[in-house]
Amino acid sequence: MIEKSYVEKREGGYWVADSRVSLDSIVYAFLEGHTAESIQQSFPVLTLEQVYGSITYYLANGESIDAYLQEQQAAFEALKDKLRRRHPQMAQRMAEIKQQRQAAQA
Repeated sequence: MIEKSYVEKREGGYWVADSRVSLDSIVYAFLEGHTAESIQQSFPVLTLEQVYGSITYYLANGESIDAYLQEQQAAFEALKDKLRRRHPQMAQRMAEIKQQRQAAQA
């Protein structure tokens, strides 16, 4: 029996095999409660089989993938902080725009 691989590790991250879609994207959508079918609709380059395979990979390797996602989130937050310090006026303007959008949605 030939075993299929749905996820590959490359460029320091996890990716759906033979695609440019990150496993992060699939996992976050799954954790938000999206079905495999709706995730596949969001990423039409993927087959439903690839989406289910990616979710299965996450469920089988949840501890290591969760740790990876936490590391990525920490790196992202550090980058945001660095950019805020480097460009405080831009950061202030972006915060104002965010507040305006939230107020408009309320």
